Amino acid sequence: MSGTTNRNLSSEQLTGIRWQTSTRSQSQGGQCVEAGPLMDGSGRVAVRHSHHPDGDLIVYTPQEWKAFIEGVKDGEFDF
Repeated sequence: MSGTTNRNLSSEQLTGIRWQTSTRSQSQGGQCVEAGPLMDGSGRVAVRHSHHPDGDLIVYTPQEWKAFIEGVKDGEFDF
């Protein structure tokens, strides 16, 4: 994984992210993760904890995000 953090992003990149929360995420549970694409044309995806929107986030390359999503679909993260 070569993900970067919000410390590597400009304020324009941060404010341009369209955050999405899973419809399966319950707001009372405290287990809310949001993801959103950077709007810089790179295809990178940022991930953060929705209860801490000003906290740290991780940015993944398109290849990293694709590998993660495919792993989720294949059940690799069914702990």
